[in-house]
Order: sequence, then C-alpha cells, then structure tokens
Amino acid sequence: MQFKQNTLWIAVASTLFSTFSIANDEISQQVTKVHQLQAITVTAHPLNPNQNDFANAVNVVEKEQLSQGSATLGDALNGKPGINSDNFGPGASRPVIRGQTAPRVKVLTDSSETMDASQISPDHAATVDPVLATRIEVLRGPSTLLYGGGAIGGVVNVLDEKIPTRMPENGVEGEVHLRGNTNTNEKLGAAGITVGLGDQFALRLEGDHREADNYQVSGYSHEGEKEKRVDGTWNKGQNASIGLSWIGEKGYVGLAYTDRQDKYALPGHSHEYESCHLHDLSLHCGAHDDESGHDHDHEHENAPWVDLKSKRVDLRAEYLQPFSGIEKIRARASYTDYQHQEIEDGEAATTFKNKGYDGRLEFVHQPLAGWEGVFGLQYAHSEFDNIGEEKFLPKSTTENLAAFLIEHYQWNDLHFELGGRVEKQTVDTDESDYKDFDDTAFSASGAMTWEFIPNYVTSLSLSYAERLPNAQELYANGVHLATNTYELGDQNLGKEKSKNLELGLRKVDGDLTFAVNAFYNQVDDYIYGHTLAHYENFRLIQYRQADVNFYGAEAEVKYQFTPMYSTKVFADHVRAELDQGGNLPRIPATRAGIRFDADFLDGIHGGVEYVHGFKQNKIADFEEVTDAYNLVNLDVSYDKSLNKKLSYQVYLQAKNLLDETYYNHASYLSTIPQMGRNFTAGIRFRF
Repeated sequence: MQFKQNTLWIAVASTLFSTFSIANDEISQQVTKVHQLQAITVTAHPLNPNQNDFANAVNVVEKEQLSQGSATLGDALNGKPGINSDNFGPGASRPVIRGQTAPRVKVLTDSSETMDASQISPDHAATVDPVLATRIEVLRGPSTLLYGGGAIGGVVNVLDEKIPTRMPENGVEGEVHLRGNTNTNEKLGAAGITVGLGDQFALRLEGDHREADNYQVSGYSHEGEKEKRVDGTWNKGQNASIGLSWIGEKGYVGLAYTDRQDKYALPGHSHEYESCHLHDLSLHCGAHDDESGHDHDHEHENAPWVDLKSKRVDLRAEYLQPFSGIEKIRARASYTDYQHQEIEDGEAATTFKNKGYDGRLEFVHQPLAGWEGVFGLQYAHSEFDNIGEEKFLPKSTTENLAAFLIEHYQWNDLHFELGGRVEKQTVDTDESDYKDFDDTAFSASGAMTWEFIPNYVTSLSLSYAERLPNAQELYANGVHLATNTYELGDQNLGKEKSKNLELGLRKVDGDLTFAVNAFYNQVDDYIYGHTLAHYENFRLIQYRQADVNFYGAEAEVKYQFTPMYSTKVFADHVRAELDQGGNLPRIPATRAGIRFDADFLDGIHGGVEYVHGFKQNKIADFEEVTDAYNLVNLDVSYDKSLNKKLSYQVYLQAKNLLDETYYNHASYLSTIPQMGRNFTAGIRFRF
C-alpha cells in the first residue's frame, strides 16, 4: 500500500509541476505583485463590516465553492478552519464549530430561523440548500448576539437569491448548473433566473434536483462480510422557490415561497434495540419474558429512510434613511410548515412535525459620538410534535422573545465592538407529566482589534453568554434508534453560563498572509447527554449539567510565490474536558494540511490538497478511538466568458484520491466509514 501511495504521489506531482512549468514559460514576463488578503464584506451583518474588522474568526464561503460542494450544510463547510461535520450519511449533516454543534451552533437562512427538526438530532436534515446559496457566512463573537445568546459555537447564515434585492442587468440574469460523480452516480441539476418586470419589480425562479446511490468504500466489513457500498446512504431531493420583489431607490420589499422535498436513507439503524426500555434508571433490552432479550424477529430487508417535506414563506425588506437618526431598517419574517416521516418496511413508523414563524426588526442608527450600531427585536414561535413508534418527546410550544444591541467604534488603529442580548423563553407542553419552562437569559460581549504595525492585526474578544435548555433536553423520554440511544431529559435543568476568550493575530497584506486564533470557553452547567448504561452499541443517555472547558486553536498561512502559484498550510485543534474529569463525546480530531494552487493559461485553475486527520484518543466513556487518516484531493476548473452576458465554468474534482477508509469521530456514526474515492465533473452557465 505504501508503494502504491508513493507512486501516486509521484505521478500527481509530476503532472502538476510539468503543467505549471509550461504555463510559467508562457507568462513568465509577468511581474510579481503584492498580494492582499481579500477584504470581504460580511453582508449578513446589518452594518456590512469588513471581515478584517472582526476580532473573532469569520468564515465566508462563496457561491463557486458551494456549487461544487456537498448538498448538505455540514459537509459543505467541513474543512474550513475550526469547522467539522457531524454527518449522518450523505442526506443529513450539521456544522460542528470548535467542538460545538446544535443547539449551540445556530443555522439561519438569510437571518431567519430554519424551523426544521435539525436541532433535535443529527439524522434530521437542515432545510437549507448550499447548492442554491450565494454564500455562507459563519460568525463568532459579539455579532452572534444579533441572532442568539446561546450560540457560543457560532452562527451559520446561509444567504440566497430567492428574494431579489436589485433589478437584474439587461432585464434578465440567471445560471444553470449540471454535475455528476462516479462514487454514488450522483446526478444534480440546478437553475435560477431573475427577470425584471417593468422598472421596479423583479421575479425570481430557482430550483434543483439531485439523486445519488449508496456510496462506495474500500476495506469495509459489516457483520463479518465485506461490503463495497454502505447500506442506507442513498439520497435524493428537490427544492423550488418563487420570489417577487418591489425595488426602489431607497430599499426593497419581497416575498418568496419555497417547497422542499427530500428522501434519504439512515445508515447504522439497528432494529435489534427497538425493544430497549427503562427499569428505573436501568436499561433493559428485550421482552420481559425473555432473559436473553432476543425474542423479536428483526428481519428488515432495507434500511429505513426519511421522507421530508417543508413549505416555507419568507418576507424580507430593507429601507434606507426612513427617518432622522436611523440609517437603515431591515426586516425579516418567515412561516414554515415542516414534516418528516421515518419510513420502515414501507410504513411511516414515526412522524416529526414543526410549524413555526419568526420575525426580526433591525434599526441601524446614525453615528453617536463615533459609535455605529444596530439594535432590534426578534420573536420566534414553534409548535413541535412527534407521533409513532419512536415518539420520545411530548408535544410542545416554544416561544422566544429577544432584544439586542451591537456597537462598533473606530479610534485610530483600534476597532472596538460591543454587544448585548436579553431573551425570554417559554416551553409549554399539554401533557400532565411534564412541567412548563419559563426563564430569561442575558449575554454580553466585547472585542477589540489593533493594527499595531501596518498590515499586522491583533485581536481580543471577551464574552459572557447564557443558554436556556430546549424541549429535547427537558422532556426527552424514549428510544431513538437512529442514534442507537434511549434519551432521558431532565425537567430541572437550568441555564448554561459560559465565559469565553479568544485571541487572534493576522497579517492581511503582502506575499505572506496568515490568521491564527486561540480560544478558551469555560462553561458552567453545560448540558450534555451523559451515558448511564449501555447494551452492546446501544446507550442510555440522560441530559445533565456539568462544568466543561473547551480550548483550542486554528491557523492558516498562505504564501503567494508568484502571481500564478501559491501554497497554504492550515491546522485546527479542539479539546473539551469535564471539570470532574473525562472528555465530552464526539469531539473532532486534530487536523492539519497543505494545499498548492495555480492559475495558469487563460482561465484555468488547479489545486492539490493533502489533509491529515490525527488519531482521536481523547474520548468519552463508551466511545471508541478513531484512527488517523490521510486524504488527497485534486481540483481543476476552466472559466470562459463568451461575451458580456454569457460565461461558463467547467470543473473536475477528485476527492479521497487514495481511497482511504476513514471515520468521522464527530458523527454518531463514528464506526461507519466516510465516502471512498470520488470523481466529480460539472458545468455552470451564467447569463
């Protein structure tokens, strides 16, 4: 195997360097120039600040990367510094940021709540579509208080074009995207068009359709038999939106309707444990009259799958200078009717429903004594229910009302950011066995950046955040086969309280640029699923509170050798330790990697990347060690403009080129291998 890997490396390196050498001869007359870290505007923030003004790390993923990436949110962001995925097969994945995921990572669609069931379990897909997104912004620090006080992991805001905010150039613009791959036989098509209707109205139509088979792996054995494909990893789905906006000189108001339908299988689902139940706080698996606990017939030919349907209405509006003292008003509102059924042997075994609406109003005020800021209100209401064999939560209604304030101040080379948020949350249930929850949380944050010498910026961020428990943590009581757990809530849980520190150093200009961030989170009364007992791979978990410390760092260093060639090295690390001793479960392993990029010939870009995932042996009780792995990825693209209106891009990718069998410790499915070698080809037209 080592000889095969070395041979492949030599072949790849020879091909790349020979191509680069030819390209270098053709454009060697170019003069090396100074390169500057791109000053990206964070559009999800009402003040539209520069990315370099943030003290905390900010990740921005643009449309081109998203269209070539995964169709699920967590996998689309996976690999960015500090970001992993808790993927539950190709059909569902959530971002894991510095070891934190839902509910401490908040996922939004253009600043509005998603109102799905992804906060409850990793096998429930987040109803956002990276393929149709224009960009994804990951915020940390004071800016997260705009959206949630308990989002100590961060806020993931998925931006899209389904509500036009400007009139299209020449009356019409759009795009068409087609792609496929070799591993899952994926077929994906996406398209969108914006049409001007007169001088002030714009209509947007967009949608996508995708389908893929079970993915292939090498060296995988299940129940003693080698398997080429992992059962329960197929997926397909479609998403369609129609939006209409009125657009004036000082703002816009628009409305959109979105219909989403997904079908995806659930890997690792074992019916062996469906009879597991509680005796007091002891786990008993099997019937009462069978001491062995195996009196059931568990013949299930096919993996269970999810049939997801979501209907959503969005309202968005912005207006400049509405009255004295206010620069801009921004409004967001949405209504969602969400449902998914877990299908077993052709029948709906369990149904999850969530109907909800939310709204937020933001006011950007004119500078006051040099301070620029935004204040506002946010309200969310959701009605959740689950019915069927695996009902493990009571019907509940959750309401959240919040007020927030974020301020920025620039003084010479110093930039200051302050924020505060107070929110009141109630959780009501009609069932007499459960008591209602009602509490208030307060969060505050401050940050500073200092350009102490030209192009070098250091930063400091301090924050205090409170998070209130959700319905699952309070009321769960039942078997959840997707995660092989019996979940038990605690109605006496209180609020989490975290104190957070982040230090950063960046170089933003020149051939050498870099960003290094270190963080420390001290969380009192952290709510987590503690394992009380286990039977084989099935666990009894109870939500309880304990003091926890998260700490780690991320680094990314880029060097531009010439206008054509650059290299980047990157690494991230996180630990999560209980004060009483031990580790939290599903904490991602340390990663490090290197990437080479080249822009050669006319419109051709190529890159090769190596990523090493370290062994994860800092594990919680009943977890298994996850082995180290090595990944090699290649990509090449060609961009061509045919005229001012029409352009296209053709791209090829090779993921996991060595066909490594590797595992994701951050996933509940940490014993199921990730996808093997995969080649992807696609084409995008823009007009």
